[in-house]
Amino acid sequence: MNTATELRSKLKNIDHKGYPAYKELRGQYNFGDYVLSIDHVQGDPFASPSRLSVHVQKGKAGFPAEYYDTAAKRITLQDHLTRLFGRWISGGSFQAKGSGKSGLLTVSRCGQQVLERTAMRIAGGDVTLRFEAGFPANGRTINARELEKMLFEILPDCVRKSLYYANIDKDKLQKAIWLCEDQQYIRECLCEKELCAFVANGSILPRESGVSEKPMKSAVTFLSPESLKTTLNLPHRGEISGMGIPKGITLFVGGGYHGKSTILQALQNGVYNHITGDGRELVITDATAFKLRAEDGRSITGVDISPFIKNLPNRKDTVRFSTEDASGSTSQAANLMEALESGSELILIDEDTSATNFMVRDRLMAQVITPGEEPITPFISRVRGMYEDLGVSSVIVAGSSGAFFGMADTIIQMKEYVPIDITDKAKRAAQEYDNAAKADAENAAHFPDFNRKRCPLPDMTLRKEERIKIKTMGTSELLLSKESVELRYLEQLKDQEQAAALAYLLKYAQLKMMDGKKEIRQIVDMLNEQLDSKGLESLFEHGDVSSQLARPRKQEIAACINRYRRLRIKEKNM
Repeated sequence: MNTATELRSKLKNIDHKGYPAYKELRGQYNFGDYVLSIDHVQGDPFASPSRLSVHVQKGKAGFPAEYYDTAAKRITLQDHLTRLFGRWISGGSFQAKGSGKSGLLTVSRCGQQVLERTAMRIAGGDVTLRFEAGFPANGRTINARELEKMLFEILPDCVRKSLYYANIDKDKLQKAIWLCEDQQYIRECLCEKELCAFVANGSILPRESGVSEKPMKSAVTFLSPESLKTTLNLPHRGEISGMGIPKGITLFVGGGYHGKSTILQALQNGVYNHITGDGRELVITDATAFKLRAEDGRSITGVDISPFIKNLPNRKDTVRFSTEDASGSTSQAANLMEALESGSELILIDEDTSATNFMVRDRLMAQVITPGEEPITPFISRVRGMYEDLGVSSVIVAGSSGAFFGMADTIIQMKEYVPIDITDKAKRAAQEYDNAAKADAENAAHFPDFNRKRCPLPDMTLRKEERIKIKTMGTSELLLSKESVELRYLEQLKDQEQAAALAYLLKYAQLKMMDGKKEIRQIVDMLNEQLDSKGLESLFEHGDVSSQLARPRKQEIAACINRYRRLRIKEKNM
């Protein structure tokens, strides 16, 4: 290993040379309290910045072992340190001058969710921080003195203030760890108490704006109906109360702008832990929950949508349904079946983003268009069987139709952002209005058997490419080689670094796992187990790890694979 003094010497030797001479700096340098690694050097000052990492050994970092003895606490500690380093490094960015990205210093920008990222890895107490730096140049000529300023003055100060337990605000870190332990306790209680979600009293659910995840100022705080009130004794906050949403079928209703979609959004984001001050810190949802919606135009490959759609007029196979341009109903049916395949135990639905003919079938329409002429069995006819036969709960938001009153176990009206349990009232009204609703509830069909065995074949075109390019456009789209994968309707994908990770996971699965023998659910499970044991870093063979990836859930990994338009499924008997 080189010393910091040797790095200074190298900088002096390459000063004023052409920019490619910066590549001579690649390697590790001992700075005494930490090791600086220059992992990747950008091609010119206008290219993507260079990737660097800092390694601090356990004894010098000094973080208490009880802060990383579980995966959840380790991820929280990593998140806290990444945010801390980010605040310090932002003040040092562009203090060094030059062309293009010269002087840039940046690390992952963490949002309201606590996510596992390649930016920070704690293993056995050792700390590894990955970040990016724009190596300075005048034109395309190296300005080594400015890089020396970055690496020997700005960076050491930021490392000292953020990666050593002795130097940070211990109280804030402890509160972050304690919040994590409280959040994990609630997650464990969901299963014990037969709940699919919990919303603590006092939570702030509305967001600042449509483009901001921060809490709205002066918003109405959440207060549970007495009938659904659940009290928990958290390890650190002590006794708290809130609304426990029981497993089964829950319906949220109410007028427009009264908070129905707001609470659904809070629930769909409750699959993640949130930071202090978010307002949704103690909104906790079943970690497998999937937000279902229609997705016109998506690609579908070999999905069994026959529980919902069969007997299409063109005799198209709905047991192994494939299309390049799905309709609203076929896309929503496929999305649901893929969610079941990925192991989701809670489905979240807003009627505003659903295909009407997939959700319900009007009785008058059913009298005019006979069952034999209608290929769609609507969701309302399957939702009860989905819970009783598969154990999959549903939370549904409806503002214009009372069709689900007869099916729902719990009905909650949102009135001026306040939830009111109207289960008995709504069910009485439904029965008085239409006795057929009662019959529907009593005679709900069992959920039919379906084909889960989809074994993807490898994309041989992809495997023949020498260099596979990856690009992401926020959380909306990724490019693997030249193939676009639409992600914009995966509403629980919260960070562009998660989208970037999906691109690498898709690439890895295509090159290493897809063989026509393993099922998609097996591949997703294998990927998830690999991330559990080895982290996102394991997706990179030669150690040049991207510093800007965040871990997605199993549900989004499966959804990404399913939306790959060159996906091919091996024909296999059910």
